Amino acid sequence: MAPILARLWRSWPARIAAVSVLVLGAGAVTLTTRGGTAPAPMGEVLPVPVSVRPAADISYTLAPDAAVHTEAGSAEAAQVGAYLAGLLRPSTGYALPVVQDGQESGVSLLLTGADPVVGSEGYQLDVTEEAVVIRARTGTGLFNGVQTLRQLLPPRIESATAVPGPWTVRGGRIVDYPRFPYRGAMLDVARHFHPVETVRRYIDRIVLYKINHLHLHLSDDQGWRIAVDSRPRLTEYGGRTQVGGGPGGHYTKAQYREIVEYAAQRHVTVVPEIDLPGHTNAVLASYAELNCDGKARKPYTGTDVGFSTLCTTKEESYAFVKDVLGEIAALTPGPYLHIGGDEATATPPERYAAFMNRVQPMVAATGKTVMGWHQIGEPEVRHQEGRVLQYWGRTGADPLVAGAVAKGARVVMSPANRAYLDMKYDEETVPGQKWAGYVEVRDAYDWDPGSHLEDVPASAVLGVEAPLWTEAISTEKEIEYMAFPRLPAIAELGWSPRATHDWTAFARRLGAQGPRWAAMDLGFHHSPQVTWDGQAG
Repeated sequence: MAPILARLWRSWPARIAAVSVLVLGAGAVTLTTRGGTAPAPMGEVLPVPVSVRPAADISYTLAPDAAVHTEAGSAEAAQVGAYLAGLLRPSTGYALPVVQDGQESGVSLLLTGADPVVGSEGYQLDVTEEAVVIRARTGTGLFNGVQTLRQLLPPRIESATAVPGPWTVRGGRIVDYPRFPYRGAMLDVARHFHPVETVRRYIDRIVLYKINHLHLHLSDDQGWRIAVDSRPRLTEYGGRTQVGGGPGGHYTKAQYREIVEYAAQRHVTVVPEIDLPGHTNAVLASYAELNCDGKARKPYTGTDVGFSTLCTTKEESYAFVKDVLGEIAALTPGPYLHIGGDEATATPPERYAAFMNRVQPMVAATGKTVMGWHQIGEPEVRHQEGRVLQYWGRTGADPLVAGAVAKGARVVMSPANRAYLDMKYDEETVPGQKWAGYVEVRDAYDWDPGSHLEDVPASAVLGVEAPLWTEAISTEKEIEYMAFPRLPAIAELGWSPRATHDWTAFARRLGAQGPRWAAMDLGFHHSPQVTWDGQAG
């Protein structure tokens, strides 16, 4: 019966539970947990830090009267301090006032004294018997240091209600900074609409692993998800459908601004995507004049791709694109505007190139940097200064991407057979798809973004992104299950030095996240490739 239990333990939506003994017939399997009370060894976190120097026999224990001290006169340090205190108060029950006095006492967040090597996103974390001191050069660096501190504290620190301590951190020093500047997660809200609250919670999950970009796929054949004042039918009509015929939905401009602001408070940049010229049936159903025959298309609730296209020979299409991109850019303070460009098989190649050659400058005119799926690197599409291609292919060589890089493009790596979070883990996985193959956690981890593509040097790689498409993902629990534990694997590839890449060590650190995720009420895939803390037998 033990194999049956193991299968049930791994199956969706299994959770780590505080179970001691489960008896099946005459047999018994013991499942133990550490109760989330033990602090992590210094450096045993995700992503793994650049440099760790443990201090033997030294530790710091957060006291009930402790405070969070921040750099005097710094609003950004105070904001990170308020965030940290907000994380720690529910589980500890402590008051944890935030004091802007620059003292090295309790937990201190300072913008002075950090090793210069940490740059704009890194941090230096020192744990002594008297204090935990995080030093950085920016508020972003302090925020990243806080995510490491969270993981050094016992897993119960993530509890939403007060639980017993002690709240101890082991002593030593960490100096840490990212390998790549872009570390992203994509959430498709077009195929199945996901409300603001779900997006906010997803942001809270991903920042624990130092993800710093959230790519929102806002439009597709099945639905349009962002209000555009100049084209109200996009949401009034095009936003009322989704895969399978559900009610759809959309974000008002106020709601989108709320997402952007919430992300910014957590040092995450929102990357909006309006997919063009294909994946546009919701547009074509809303505005008949954007079809070459002038006839509106019917709403679409299936999952086929490649059948829709804006009429690229009509000036109405370019006026539409200019208006939409202008409004989205005005709502989004981040540097990137994603224009899709993939699977545009209904657009003749020469018209695709002509369309992109007109649209890319429109993006630049809004002050944004062009980002698109790697098909925008077609040789006939002119290079736009600074543009970024997002590679989603399944091979280790792509002449199209290499050619675009030779012209100056940079690449975000999202190979579908490594980084797509909607791919099933194995044949037993319930949600998800398998067109790119099964992707277990080791598949997500065992590759190098800097050398994955031939003729694309590491210097041209801006970073990594883990997309989560939602044709077959309709609930928040399914999002969690498909993202975890693979998202932390992609996050480590984006943050940690190449020299630290080691599956055995990563799997050990990943397994230790189990009690933390249980405390967070985060449902995840209990990969059989990992020995999870709390699971034995």
